[in-house]
Amino acid sequence: MKEQLVFADVEIDFPVGDTRRTLSIVSPGRQLLREPYPYLHTVLASIVFSVDAAAVFLASFFASHFVLDLPLAGGLMPATAADFVAALAFVLLPKKRSLLAYPKIKKLNTQFRYLAPGFLMACVVNAGMLVALQRPILEALRVAVLWGAAAAIALLIGRAAIALALATSLVKVKLQRKIAIVGGGSMAFALAGRISADGAGANGAYGLMGIFNNVPGSAGLDGDLDDLVEKCRVEGAHAIILAMPDNGSAKGGVRDVSYKLRKVLSDIYIVPNLVSGVDSALPVEYLGPHPLFILQRRPLSDMQNFQKTAFDFVFALVATILLSPLLLAIAAIVKLDSPGPVFFRQPRRGCNEKRFMVFKFRSMRTEMSDFGAARQTSRNDPRVTRVGKWLRKLSLDELPQLFNVLAGDMSLVGPRPHAPQTRAGGHLLDDALADYVLRYHVKPGITGWAQVNGARGELVTVGDLERRVKYDLDYIRRWSLFFDVKIIFLTIVREIFSRHAF
Repeated sequence: MKEQLVFADVEIDFPVGDTRRTLSIVSPGRQLLREPYPYLHTVLASIVFSVDAAAVFLASFFASHFVLDLPLAGGLMPATAADFVAALAFVLLPKKRSLLAYPKIKKLNTQFRYLAPGFLMACVVNAGMLVALQRPILEALRVAVLWGAAAAIALLIGRAAIALALATSLVKVKLQRKIAIVGGGSMAFALAGRISADGAGANGAYGLMGIFNNVPGSAGLDGDLDDLVEKCRVEGAHAIILAMPDNGSAKGGVRDVSYKLRKVLSDIYIVPNLVSGVDSALPVEYLGPHPLFILQRRPLSDMQNFQKTAFDFVFALVATILLSPLLLAIAAIVKLDSPGPVFFRQPRRGCNEKRFMVFKFRSMRTEMSDFGAARQTSRNDPRVTRVGKWLRKLSLDELPQLFNVLAGDMSLVGPRPHAPQTRAGGHLLDDALADYVLRYHVKPGITGWAQVNGARGELVTVGDLERRVKYDLDYIRRWSLFFDVKIIFLTIVREIFSRHAF
């Protein structure tokens, strides 16, 4: 008997009992190695748009004040209106996407070529606006030239500031795509040399994290797989390339290595000499002249992560402010109901297995609290206080996790984080189900797709865990901001009085 799964857009049959596999949970569509800066385009666009808008509108303000010294027929108002319409036209006029291509944005001469047409058009709009307001033509030209000079100086200062910031070593290092290599031999060192040479350049797109041996305990290089996993957890990695020497046993070791790395939040690639059969149909990307097959993709792109984080922060901030009277009232009730702290803190594992402390309103008696969660909360649990029973029933004990969202440890929506000692069927969750570690590819959430579908409460059997993980992975595959909003709405509608909450 076999089961079928999607392996980087390729359907492959595996024996049902063989859970040691690499699973790509999203379709690979991004070209991170071929085009290392796609995630920067929108971020840079936002920065440049803001700088340009501030520059031209400030220029309009100063130009209008300078116009006060000019003998204008009709007063200052027509000139002010024309200046601001011209500024708006410049900001809204479409510009070439290559204007924002890194590192082109650092070259002022290139920027001038792309900005000049829109800037000249804005000057024409300025003059045309004054003529439409029945101002003399010479006056219109004079105001347009004055605005153009002020706006050009402001744009030059703004763009120069961006170019200087992007040229600093600190920013360049932050923008580099960090790549680690697993293996040894000529191919691994050739790839490492290519990455190192690129990173040493003025416009280096990549940075080498190190070369790691796939043989446990082997001396040399920068460590073994355990060292790589820990380094990725602390520093983060954009890509890991499997480049073991093809000595006959390497192909058999690929599965073991990829299984070990599946919990790591990173794109994973493999050199072609280690791929054969149906795997040779995997998608291909290039690092310079070197083709690489894609084994695993990060579920969210950098831009998607940015969108999700921004939405989480704004929503959590607004919710915290609006709910502050309720939060203070609950805190007072918890304090009066039983001795002990207002908040209960407990360790959790978040995105990329990073540890953090989750906040909840304390719902148990302090002397009976289980910091390590060796025992899960059950229905009619004697440890739960009178107030805690209702807080858990209404899910109000989870509200302090808004602070975790503001701190960046959690998201509003995502897989619910479990305590490290939580078990299902007598096994720790990582050991109970192989696919459980894929939940570490995104931030945990206050609520999630599993919760709104009733998969919440105590984990008793491995079947309970499988159902929950199934929904969590489905959420990761289908992620969008609209999906997050839908889940938040369903949480309010369905889960406030859920029969699974206790």
